[in-house]
Amino acid sequence: MDLQLARRRALVTGGSRGIGKAVARGLLAEGAQVALLARGEAALRDAVSELGALGARVVGVRADTTSDEQVRDAVRQAAERLGGGIDILVNAAAEPAGYAAPPQLAQIRAEYLHAEIDTKVMGYLRCAREVVPGMRERGWGRIVNISGLAARQTGNTVGSIRNIAVAALTKNLADELGGFGIQVSAVHPGITRTERTAALVAARARQRGVAEALIEQEMAAANSIGHLVDAHEVADVVVFLCSPRSRAINGDVIAAGGGAPRSIHY
Repeated sequence: MDLQLARRRALVTGGSRGIGKAVARGLLAEGAQVALLARGEAALRDAVSELGALGARVVGVRADTTSDEQVRDAVRQAAERLGGGIDILVNAAAEPAGYAAPPQLAQIRAEYLHAEIDTKVMGYLRCAREVVPGMRERGWGRIVNISGLAARQTGNTVGSIRNIAVAALTKNLADELGGFGIQVSAVHPGITRTERTAALVAARARQRGVAEALIEQEMAAANSIGHLVDAHEVADVVVFLCSPRSRAINGDVIAAGGGAPRSIHY
């Protein structure tokens, strides 16, 4: 299927690693031009070099998405360096859940919650706010927000709060912008294999004194397909949502975690 993404200009936040980088790779493979946005200069430079070796157009812009000014400047730079406005925004700039034990009630402090919301909710909103005017002028755009299955599960209070907020943001923007040709959707990854997974598995195996293969089996068993979903498999879903082919989907959240056992969402 031709996803009709050739020459579309995309901005992927959190694009230097993990799901963000996998999405950027998928967009480039479909012929899009991509700007990666990330905080870390070294990681951003490495990602641009790696993805640029594919022979496609990719640039890097550095910004902390908790800063209005930095986001504004980064979006301007991305548009200029890609030679036009931003057609596609993928918001993935947030610390993934599951790599540290979540704080319990007595450990949750206001500054921690505020920082998580500022990054994953306000950060997403800041980026959308900067790209939408151009999308409205051109009458077309796609925004995909990377959220997470903590929105549908207990066990991580702050993770649930921030991901539910992303889902609410997504639906509100979809209803506001749909009439201008701009569609907004979200993806809920679950436990996902990224560059960080090997170190996490090794650390847990050492802590428990078991084989790394057992840890991987336990992680895979968390979903109904018994397979540890890889970042590129999540990216396949996201890239489709970025395309004109996704016309029928707006304001909805697509789970991409291999199926949460015993849960029904309708």
